[in-house]
Amino acid sequence: MSLVELIARADERGLAVGGLACIDRCLPLLGGDDEALRPLWASLADGSGWAGDLARARDLLGAGRLPGDEAALLAHRMLESAPAERTTDALRPWAEACSTASLRVHRLLDPVVATGAGPDAGDTAGPSPLVAAELRRQAMVLELLADHGAQGLRRALEVTVEGRRVLRAVVSRRARTTAEAGARAGL
Repeated sequence: MSLVELIARADERGLAVGGLACIDRCLPLLGGDDEALRPLWASLADGSGWAGDLARARDLLGAGRLPGDEAALLAHRMLESAPAERTTDALRPWAEACSTASLRVHRLLDPVVATGAGPDAGDTAGPSPLVAAELRRQAMVLELLADHGAQGLRRALEVTVEGRRVLRAVVSRRARTTAEAGARAGL
């Protein structure tokens, strides 16, 4: 089943988890520690506190400030646009937007795309490696919730943490490369 179909069939919890997982995988761009979104995950497990935990996450991660980098801006917009109301009607457009934004973030940060050495999103050869991995993670999270309900939440979080680690490594490598290039230019 395609990612679009999985989002279209997802229930309220699946949509909330799908959107939150996209933000969580982009957490390195938000400047938060790995536990910043943990209360939101907990509220999805027990059905409580979503709106309050969302407001605290926004405060903690500085939602509303405008980062200069497009990838960071997309990550902030995902968090800012999260609905306080946890209903299917409120969550579906947000989950769809988060999916698209997260894929865009991964495309922007993919070192293969940045160097021009690999396929681009518009290329017929398919998505770049980082984008393909994000597509797989998004689908896996939605499938876990569809197949296992609340019991799939722990595994969905594990998949998300793995994706966050990958993106953190990419962001770190990108920062080192930029710093090295700046140092060489200053010589």
